[in-house]
Amino acid sequence: MAAAPDPSSVRFPGPWHDRAWHHFDVRANGLKFHAVECEPSGSPDRPLVLLLHGYTEFWWGWRYQLQALTDAGYRAVAVDLRGYGDSDKPPRGYDGWTLAGDTNGLVRSLGHRTATLVGNADGGLVCWATATLHPRVVDRIAVLASPHPRALRRDVLLHRLQRSAFLSGFLHNQLPRLGERRLVHHDARFVDQYFRRLSSPRWQQTADFADTVTRNRAAMQIPYVAHSSLEYRRWAYRSQFRPDGAKFMKLMNRRLTVPVLALRGADDPYIFERPLTRSNRYAARFEYVVIPGSGHFAHQEQPEAVTRQLLNFIGN
Repeated sequence: MAAAPDPSSVRFPGPWHDRAWHHFDVRANGLKFHAVECEPSGSPDRPLVLLLHGYTEFWWGWRYQLQALTDAGYRAVAVDLRGYGDSDKPPRGYDGWTLAGDTNGLVRSLGHRTATLVGNADGGLVCWATATLHPRVVDRIAVLASPHPRALRRDVLLHRLQRSAFLSGFLHNQLPRLGERRLVHHDARFVDQYFRRLSSPRWQQTADFADTVTRNRAAMQIPYVAHSSLEYRRWAYRSQFRPDGAKFMKLMNRRLTVPVLALRGADDPYIFERPLTRSNRYAARFEYVVIPGSGHFAHQEQPEAVTRQLLNFIGN
């Protein structure tokens, strides 16, 4: 049996598109986070854009946006969320409050007072929670395939198709150890299947897709990543039946005043349009944009289109 990858294996040196990556550690909310940017100076004079990845991914998912946002004059920083990549992997702390606290601490530790938050899937939930619970550190948020948690819960409860698409994996992953085994079995084959099920056929034919899946399969096999990644989903499901979940949802019942951009791949089979568009009730300034030719991973499947939307949104 091959040895499990070392956490530092996600610290790719580059070059990638003639750009080397600058890797560094940040202390926030009691943990060490692995962060990546293109410019080693880390200038706090540039507006901060913090990039938060989704389920089964790590910082690498934002490679295109990291470079483009840096070239446009922003300080773009992608992090491995708690439990992923080369960030710390505590056994607990995967609830909405703690994750929002992580992001709040990251903004401060990076030397900034405020930031634009960009998140995909689980990273989008962190954006919604941080903007609601720590509004002083958030300038605006952009979420990809990530409805407001109250809008998503409503749609899952009321609409069979969204419930079927969203809950199947959640239910299986509630079982201790079996979910972890499923993620890492056969060289993390689940990751390959997950990306193929949720992405567009066109992207699947590219070398970029093959490279992305290979890197994410390896990152999933880093010790404790499988458990940590499932803890996000276990809390999201189990909290619906517990007092802490009811309290969190009550706190999230606020209308944000910061601008919100919601993006969705036109062919996303996992998150449908309705919960995203209905997230507008939780944001006074809300924009919804569909990205053609992409599924659940629009920022990787159609990176230029997503980057264009982000630059336009942040620059306004």
